[in-house]
Amino acid sequence: MERLKGKVAFITGVARGQGRAHAVRLASEGADIVGIDICENIDSMNYPLSSEADLAETVKLVEQQGRKMIGVKGDVRSREQLASAIDRGMKELGRLDIVVANAGIIAGKADTYMASGFVEVSDIDLIGAMNTVAASLPHLKEGASIIITGSTAGMMKGMTENVGVATGGAAYGWSKRILISYVETLALQLAPYMVRLNGVHPTNCNTHLLHNVDVYRAFRPDLENPTREDAMPVLPLMQAMPIPFIEPEDISALIAFLASDDGRYITGLNIRVDAGALLKTPPTER
Repeated sequence: MERLKGKVAFITGVARGQGRAHAVRLASEGADIVGIDICENIDSMNYPLSSEADLAETVKLVEQQGRKMIGVKGDVRSREQLASAIDRGMKELGRLDIVVANAGIIAGKADTYMASGFVEVSDIDLIGAMNTVAASLPHLKEGASIIITGSTAGMMKGMTENVGVATGGAAYGWSKRILISYVETLALQLAPYMVRLNGVHPTNCNTHLLHNVDVYRAFRPDLENPTREDAMPVLPLMQAMPIPFIEPEDISALIAFLASDDGRYITGLNIRVDAGALLKTPPTER
């Protein structure tokens, strides 16, 4: 299908994981892509982030779909860098129709100063998403679709209330929780302009953000340095369906739908792709 033929999408965190899957899926449906990724490591994280080689691979995969892609090294904490990437896309591709605010991290190293992990994660996961929307809005016209990647973790109790949770983990849950109300509130403001805004909230997803020692420790607190093999038996306990995690392409399918005219009257929703995880864990009160 070419539901997105002639459209241009801007995707953050595009070099690998969910961002790469979204770029390839939207390209397969006819969209050209502008993508940005930090392509360097962050000190507070225990796992490596993407590289410029990863970004180049995403560009290659999009081009194999017969579409154009502009890949830019940049940081979502900088609204100026986001705006510069979008301006380049407008100059070379002429329009912007779809925005996917996908970039995110979860940090687990010990704080270098007071609650520094909380600040660093929320700057990327929350402020980074808001920066992405802010930089995009001047270029969007009627029919545009904005999609923000949240997390089922933002809907669950215990992610921010427990002082035993590492500050980076607390910031992850808090940021995703705030994005829920951000989506609902801003969607109402954008509706008169026929611009849509929705949130997509995955459960555990088969990416580097899940597969690192910090997240494994959350599932195996009995072990100091749990491995993937240690975590795999308990990962299915989070979902109602007996699976350890979903795949990035499962999220991409929903994003392609929300970006297309098939979802032209869907706005302000926070949609879970969680294999029933929230049915097992009581939701937080908002």
